[in-house]
Amino acid sequence: MAEHTLILLRHAKSDWSGQEGDHDRPLAKRGRRQAPEAGRWLAANVDSIDLAVVSTANRARSTWDLASDELDEPPRTRLDDDAYGASADDLLDMVRSLDEALNTVVLVGHNPGIEELAGALTAGRVPMPTSALAVIELNSTWDGAGRARGFLRAAGRPPTSAR
Repeated sequence: MAEHTLILLRHAKSDWSGQEGDHDRPLAKRGRRQAPEAGRWLAANVDSIDLAVVSTANRARSTWDLASDELDEPPRTRLDDDAYGASADDLLDMVRSLDEALNTVVLVGHNPGIEELAGALTAGRVPMPTSALAVIELNSTWDGAGRARGFLRAAGRPPTSAR
């Protein structure tokens, strides 16, 4: 059994039509539909989440707000400015610094860092389009993440309901 589970969630589709800076860009209409689907998938497939580490970018915060609204027991959320624009190495450092008492953590961020982190942890290619999830079981402490290959339990974008 895995010692820890890391769930990577790329933010939902953002809206490029406005004049906002990158950090402040909101979700597009499609993104506002996608994000709750990710939350429903988490509610159906993950027993519990101890912590969500979320980029401070508007689109990442909004993605997590909509996704976590679908959870019976939303976890504690930590907004982390370092997750915005972070490289895979930066994100790996964040993972390695997590409290060992945490069993399951969601990291909500951006490409290319999220996709590259998924690949580094699993030694495989893990495409992470908007709203995609990657559930990675680590057979190590958080501090040991990336030193042994993690098991990719699930990956992809949850299906969007026709509504």
